[in-house]
Amino acid sequence: MHKHAKRLLALAALSLAATAASAQSWPTQPIRWIVPYPAGGGTDVVARTVASSLEKTLGQTIVVENRPGAGTIIGATAIAQAEPNGYMVGTADSGTLAFNSSLYAKLSYDPAKFTYIGGIAKFPLLLAVNVNSPFKTVDDVLAAAKKEPGKLTASSAGPGSPHHLALELFKQRTGVNVLHVPYKGAAPAIQDLLGGQVDMMFIDLGSGLPNVKAGKLRVLAAATPERVSVLPDTPTMAEQGVANFTAYAWQGLVGPAGLPESVVKKLSADLDATLKTPAVSQKMLDMGVIPMPMSAQDFKAYSEQERSAWADVIKKANIKLE
Repeated sequence: MHKHAKRLLALAALSLAATAASAQSWPTQPIRWIVPYPAGGGTDVVARTVASSLEKTLGQTIVVENRPGAGTIIGATAIAQAEPNGYMVGTADSGTLAFNSSLYAKLSYDPAKFTYIGGIAKFPLLLAVNVNSPFKTVDDVLAAAKKEPGKLTASSAGPGSPHHLALELFKQRTGVNVLHVPYKGAAPAIQDLLGGQVDMMFIDLGSGLPNVKAGKLRVLAAATPERVSVLPDTPTMAEQGVANFTAYAWQGLVGPAGLPESVVKKLSADLDATLKTPAVSQKMLDMGVIPMPMSAQDFKAYSEQERSAWADVIKKANIKLE
């Protein structure tokens, strides 16, 4: 073999050995956790809650960085383009992993190519009205919607948000016509629901729970298979006569393609253990957020299943974003 070729092979072998050794000793420096939403929102608070406990287990600081905008695409692209060494990971939610590939004609990342690390949390979605609304049940809403198609209005956190897609699923399952009114975020959407400017909204429990507890919003049904523990008197959609209706906003932890297996194994196991600690799980539950510990394999399978299911809803609703 040529001397030059031998040298190249030797260098390549040394590089691989160094990478393997680095992965085995990971982490040896602070880890950056990208959150694709602004600071102070539900996703940000969940990430910081988990990170503050997880960094103690890992023995390294986790720095949460907010990269909001473009329906999570800015943050997701930063994660996808990171060096696969385990020092940049991030939150990826139902929009990032399940909705965007159907909502947008072009994406700057491929949800299938992330390294999936594990599940973090799910936010139940619930059909809510102002406490002064005449609607007391889902049947009341359906009767009004059928009497005057297109007159009822429903707010959402924005086009293509979980709140919007839950509304579209509701319309498809029940055959009613409700006018979608998008806002820039859940807070203003809920504000106008409280003010009576819109008739209803599929709220996520994380952002909506304070107003429900304060008696300002009435929840008609939960889009969950079973009743939500913090609202045990609220029936499910199935109990209200709407079958096959499940909708959550959910999120997990991902990294760029090609993360070393030893890093994924350690981070996934430590994330799972963190989510199961009473302090972390109770803090999340108090926020109206359900911990969703999942192995890397299970989280990837769940994301693929959700991507397929919501692609059908988005296609039927003819939703296209740019």
